[in-house]
Amino acid sequence: MRRRSLLLAVPAGLLTLAGCGDDKADKAKSKPTDSPTNATSAPPTAKIVDGPLPEITKGTKFGEKPTVAKGPGKPSSDLAVKTLIEGKGKEVVKGDYLQANYLGQIWATAKVFDNSYDRGNPTVFPIGVGQVIPGWDQALVGKKIDSRVELAIPPKMGYGEEGNKQAGIKGSDTLVFVVDIVDTFNAKSSAKGKEVAQSNKDLPKVGTNTDGKAPSIDVPKTDAPKKLVASYILEGDGDEVKETDGLLCQYKGVLWADGKEFDSSYKSGQLAQFQLAQVVKGWAQGLTGKKVGSRVLIVIPPELGYGDQPPQGSSIKKDSTLVFTVDILAKA
Repeated sequence: MRRRSLLLAVPAGLLTLAGCGDDKADKAKSKPTDSPTNATSAPPTAKIVDGPLPEITKGTKFGEKPTVAKGPGKPSSDLAVKTLIEGKGKEVVKGDYLQANYLGQIWATAKVFDNSYDRGNPTVFPIGVGQVIPGWDQALVGKKIDSRVELAIPPKMGYGEEGNKQAGIKGSDTLVFVVDIVDTFNAKSSAKGKEVAQSNKDLPKVGTNTDGKAPSIDVPKTDAPKKLVASYILEGDGDEVKETDGLLCQYKGVLWADGKEFDSSYKSGQLAQFQLAQVVKGWAQGLTGKKVGSRVLIVIPPELGYGDQPPQGSSIKKDSTLVFTVDILAKA
């Protein structure tokens, strides 16, 4: 299990509706992130073969929503994988966060049970580490960014004997996926936006390095601002973040009072993936409207942070002003 960041801790009254369901959560139940394995059992492996695979009849270009025919006859009992478009980007590495568009359907009927194209946003998930169905873990590691890959996944490499009733997948169904690999991220990823002048001497100065190492945060010896501050350090050119979005980020947090670090994804070696509706108000408000690919300075007054209920075991004291640098890597 990944370490829970202080950012994702749930002190009463500061994080919102973490347990409530929504349409996105319901749809996620039919996605390839529903691994049929559990943490105590080794995922199955299968021989990888070239086919058979159904024909794509429309939407044959990378990034286009594909239309896929029914499976041609009986599917292989092995994992069938074919690279339809060979990308020229870096290879997907085990443990990366993979950003991809995909369409999934049932071999025998061509019934589409899920696709990210209609949602207008690629899915982001760890690959090769048991967080998605085994067929994805085994087939996509080693593929290159900007590649389109077609998969035919036998039941044992998909949702297993139980299938996925909500998605209409039986335990005997072979699944067909078309996957467009958009990007990958890891613990050394950084924002790549353009530098923005840091002219306010009463605000912390943040480093602009993009080498995957934690940027410096120099807190001035002045009184903390009373209102939320959210300003670009590096301004990206991606989509603007909406309050309903999930994000994949690098971050570092220090205390205004003494400049000491209390949490960091750089130090833990694990990127932070979260829904804006489930984090402290200062993050949710500060990141909404900012562009993907940016580094953002966020200074959070106590009432928008942890207030008088700081996380147990942390160095955060009651009514602390928090300073974060956040690299928005992707919507997730």
